[in-house]
Amino acid sequence: MTRILFAAIVAISFAGSVAAAYADENDSYYYPPISSEEVFSRDLGAAPPAGRAVRVGFATQITKAQLAAPDSPRFVIFAKGDEAQHMIVLALDDQIFKTIYRARAVLAQLTSNARGTDFFIQNGIEFHATWFDLAKLLGFEDLVISDGVTWSHRVVLE
Repeated sequence: MTRILFAAIVAISFAGSVAAAYADENDSYYYPPISSEEVFSRDLGAAPPAGRAVRVGFATQITKAQLAAPDSPRFVIFAKGDEAQHMIVLALDDQIFKTIYRARAVLAQLTSNARGTDFFIQNGIEFHATWFDLAKLLGFEDLVISDGVTWSHRVVLE
């Protein structure tokens, strides 16, 4: 997992950037209707603007690292929207996100791995930044996490 995050952070660094509505009727293609929502609001400071290419590159790097791992991925992360401004984290099996609590545990694990990367350490955010902070720095407006069957939870990043 550290490999995945390191690859993503490196891709972001090379891109030169660190850095909603879900009214589109195609959302049901990716996940069930939003069943809960929260707002994440925290400012870690100024970050260079991150555009569509950075967000798509981030999702692509995670996918490549997952597919290169010996085990099959249990969830996918991808960017959607005209500007790839929506992050979607979707379970690929019936257990990993069986509950919102398990899904949050996966996000916590992703946070732990991100905190160990050079990017987080060099920017002095390794002790307090979260996966939501990273998503916000990348310019995502929101994140939907779903079991892909019964529930979807949206986090609006302000």
